[in-house]
Amino acid sequence: MSILDVRNLHVFYGNIHALKGVSVKLGKNQIVTLIGANGAGKSTTLRAISGIIAASEGDILYEGQSVREVPANQIVGKGLIHVPEGRRIFSRLTVAENLKIGAFLIKDKKWIAETEEKCLAMFPVLRERYSQIAGTLSGGEQQMLAIGRGLMSNPRVLLLDEPSMGLAPILIQQIFETIVEIRKQGVAVLLVEQNAFMALQVADHGYVIETGEIVLEGPGAELLANPLVKEAYLG
Repeated sequence: MSILDVRNLHVFYGNIHALKGVSVKLGKNQIVTLIGANGAGKSTTLRAISGIIAASEGDILYEGQSVREVPANQIVGKGLIHVPEGRRIFSRLTVAENLKIGAFLIKDKKWIAETEEKCLAMFPVLRERYSQIAGTLSGGEQQMLAIGRGLMSNPRVLLLDEPSMGLAPILIQQIFETIVEIRKQGVAVLLVEQNAFMALQVADHGYVIETGEIVLEGPGAELLANPLVKEAYLG
């Protein structure tokens, strides 16, 4: 059974029909990627799933239950966690404070301490920067912090929006290795990414979205080899 099942989703920004019947499935322990050009509807899809914006039609089933009408803060409490585009860390707080904010809804102090230790082991640079103000981190370090903060929320599904944006190639490789590691820890990942080549390499399944509609889908390896995908997104 899919842990996340998005069915025929429609979203409007005023008169603009941003999503036109988008359907996406994410299985337990899967990495699924959504690729497409700027403005195609990738981020809008994630924002609708996490309750940040409202869908006008369709449904979002999470663990078999509809969350389309559930407020965003309650969706977080259910383990459906959104790491937004642009990192959106709390720049005036320390690395430690940012991580602890991720665990805001969790009361088990032992679990929080153990999970923080796992995050610091996954991102050793955050241990080095633990007491540093987050706004002084490099772009790559801020992205690691944003993912770490998401993991502190105890996700069953992680919605990752453009995690490689603006990063140097060596850091991009590290971020994608981390995404694979997160899946190994039992977290399903729905990945929105402009770096289609890297995304499809790690994805079990992929969807191509154009002007708010899914136009192609298949296993990541198949999409990598697809001539249309190569021409449009892989250079």
